Amino acid sequence: MSVKTIPMYKRPESLSDVRTHYCAGCGHGIIHKLIAEVLDELELREKTIVIAPVGCSVLIYNYLEVDGLEAAHGRAPAVATGIKRARPEMLVISYQGDGDLLAIGTGETVHAANRGEDISVIFVNNAIYGMTGGQLAPTTLVGQKTLTSPAGRNSADVGFPIRACEMLDTLEAPAYIERTSVHNPGAIRKTKKAIFKALKYQKEGRGYSFVEILSMCPTNWGVQPPEAADWVKSDMVPWYPLKKFRDRPADEDADKEKAS
Repeated sequence: MSVKTIPMYKRPESLSDVRTHYCAGCGHGIIHKLIAEVLDELELREKTIVIAPVGCSVLIYNYLEVDGLEAAHGRAPAVATGIKRARPEMLVISYQGDGDLLAIGTGETVHAANRGEDISVIFVNNAIYGMTGGQLAPTTLVGQKTLTSPAGRNSADVGFPIRACEMLDTLEAPAYIERTSVHNPGAIRKTKKAIFKALKYQKEGRGYSFVEILSMCPTNWGVQPPEAADWVKSDMVPWYPLKKFRDRPADEDADKEKAS
């Protein structure tokens, strides 16, 4: 008697069948897979353009079966804005790290959000500069040791870690803002839902979406992958709470229900 096997899982069609270059325990690969799954589910692979600037995020277009374009350091939102305005029928994703989005690219980030550009920003926050060797980033925690803060971040000297979602939530225009994580399976599932909503909202023309994802960088943190995942929960989440800050369509629906 022959036994019929049914595959329980297969590689998303939007995910390239290539060997990863990311370090063991890095969260970027997980996030790439989630984006690929969402693109398949929303049937958007043939209509997507991903923008990647300088940083560990720069090679995302090697892992997704979509059109991709590289931007100068910090300028991904500006490039994404130009592409979306020229090709409004396309889905445009700006995929950025913390050194890029909140250091050299802070102005681009704030003004694209303030204009309500109809793009989806995926922001990977691992609290450090990854590609260049582990320097202090705008998101590095107080007391966290890095290559350029060997004694730990001193807030009196370089200020406090910037909370991107809270900052952008002060603006009127964004439609959707949420912070998630990939440090455990439950968090990964919630991150996929957030990415799904961000891309779906753009597909529906609802405006600017911003998903911040807390991620691991075991190599530059100097720890093993399991320790890195634990550190996200124990140290990063208290400063960067996981929550939905803005969901304009849902908020507006709730207001209408209250009014009626």
